[in-house]
Amino acid sequence: MNQQEFIKLISPFKDKLFRMAKRLLVSTEEAEDATQEVLVKLWNNNEVLSKYSSVEAFAMTITKNYCLDQLKSKRASNLQIVHSNYTDNAASVQKQIEDKDSWNWVEKIIETLPEQQRLIIQMRDVEEYEFAEIAQILDMNETAVRVALSRARKEIREQLVKKHNYGIA
Repeated sequence: MNQQEFIKLISPFKDKLFRMAKRLLVSTEEAEDATQEVLVKLWNNNEVLSKYSSVEAFAMTITKNYCLDQLKSKRASNLQIVHSNYTDNAASVQKQIEDKDSWNWVEKIIETLPEQQRLIIQMRDVEEYEFAEIAQILDMNETAVRVALSRARKEIREQLVKKHNYGIA
């Protein structure tokens, strides 16, 4: 595979790799480094890429594993998982403030979820992956992905309702 074929193959999903890395690593610089490392790994293995049924899923798996390794390393001890790509420009100022507050609570609640549920929420609700793709990337049963997503959403909903109803008799 030559360079042009490789670029044509990875171009459709390279931004998704960056967004996954950014979601996990928070830092834009760390996410850029992670994406670059993954692309280098893919290039070094370009001879065997044709053997994979979904190069995108393979790349996402490499990205996830690389980022998790970075989070576990000493130099990444100050990184955390956050989710911050929600905006509502058409709402009133008060509604915007309320939405921002609610979203901050959702972010905090997502941070408390188990790692697997955080990843599933990211891939399904942010990246809009299909259940089959998530199952392949995380090496899980598709039913288990649905159950984990349901439990994560339920926990977020319950915690958010609890926060909103605090102090109401």
